[in-house]
Amino acid sequence: MYRIAICDDDVKMRRLLCQAAEGYGAACEVDEFSDGMELLECNTQYDILFLDIDMPRMNGIETAERIRRTDRRVKIIYVTGYQDYMSRSFAVHPFSFLLKPVRREEIVRQIREALLYSKEEEIGKPLRFQALEGVEELPTSDIYYLEYQSRKLRFVTKQGEYMVRGRISEYLGKLAPYGFAASHKSFVVNLLHVKAIRGYDIVMMNGDRIPLSQKRSVQFRGELGKYQTDRL
Repeated sequence: MYRIAICDDDVKMRRLLCQAAEGYGAACEVDEFSDGMELLECNTQYDILFLDIDMPRMNGIETAERIRRTDRRVKIIYVTGYQDYMSRSFAVHPFSFLLKPVRREEIVRQIREALLYSKEEEIGKPLRFQALEGVEELPTSDIYYLEYQSRKLRFVTKQGEYMVRGRISEYLGKLAPYGFAASHKSFVVNLLHVKAIRGYDIVMMNGDRIPLSQKRSVQFRGELGKYQTDRL
């Protein structure tokens, strides 16, 4: 079951978006909100969020900024009648835009693309590695980062931690095509799970802080920016 949120102060637009989502082939649960504050107070995670930009109390850009503090996964699809807002919204990494007036076929197409993209992220590219406990295989999307310590590699993943024999350069070569980058001589980071960069600290989605060396700072920030732009 996919969860879809619609946040728009226009009742007719909410009805159109809701009908398109409920009529989509996959099983979808749809929630409606009339403004950003109401959405945030719900405190629910969604797979797709249709978000109007121009709303009372809290606009769509501020709403998305607050959502992104805790949720990098939700696909935000902005629904707006103003092209001027587009450049301001890139900081929250929207999935796409729908310009009003919106047609039902456009909504369905965006839902299809967002769900397909989510499936690819969930599956990820499998990585097989020899941990000290035995052979393991995980989707690359489940790996937060690798740390080199005491001639071993510590894999920090959604499933837990694994100690692995090997060189960090070896695994960087394997993982770089799937959105991994070196932030430090002892760390390789999954850019998918980077929440923020604060000075020379990288804040990960699991709450860990990873060092960013001065030597690698410019290159790492550039790789992160390109990765995030390619995902828009």
